[in-house]
Amino acid sequence: MGSHGGTDLRLILLIAALSLLLLLPFLAMGERLEVLFGGSALVETLREGGGWGWLVGLSLLVADLLLPVPATAVMAALGAVYGPLAGGLLAALGSFLAGSLGFFVCRVLGSAGASRLLGPTDLDRARRLADDVGPWLVAGSRALPLLPEVVACAAGLVRMRPARFLVALACGALPMGFVMATLGHLGSDRPLLTIGAVTAAPLLLWLLLRRRLG
Repeated sequence: MGSHGGTDLRLILLIAALSLLLLLPFLAMGERLEVLFGGSALVETLREGGGWGWLVGLSLLVADLLLPVPATAVMAALGAVYGPLAGGLLAALGSFLAGSLGFFVCRVLGSAGASRLLGPTDLDRARRLADDVGPWLVAGSRALPLLPEVVACAAGLVRMRPARFLVALACGALPMGFVMATLGHLGSDRPLLTIGAVTAAPLLLWLLLRRRLG
């Protein structure tokens, strides 16, 4: 019991430190970027990009890993400019790339630090926990602020199996991208319904796919 308690505490401290690190840019720049990319200004930014507007949108979504970019607003703007299908695909791809980048960078560069903090035995226990519970968090977190980056990086630090992470990430990124792009294309006055859709759909997708992963 004591060993498990120590593992849990160290894992909580690791996630708390990671959350604080990712929160700092939001505290420093969040309000400024919200004004810069909020509302119709973001749509105009993508349109002014001409043939490269889609790349601007993708870059902003990937940058959300480190900067307080309003990802849902970017996704909606992609839908407004490119339509629900192309815009949805771009939005989903941007979210998937951001999560993958955070996961693999932390897996490659941060696993040594996580091993020193947790120890080999506890790190292995954390990895097994991540393989079991992590996919639900990965899939469900894409619709929430800050948590997508924290969950993706934490999964990389504890060396969650890449296949499980990537499938769960796709389960979260695809519904999120297409729903937000469609809303940007059509407009919506039902925010609670939107939140429910982008939260429930990823979890249902992972539930359907998890058996295939074994």
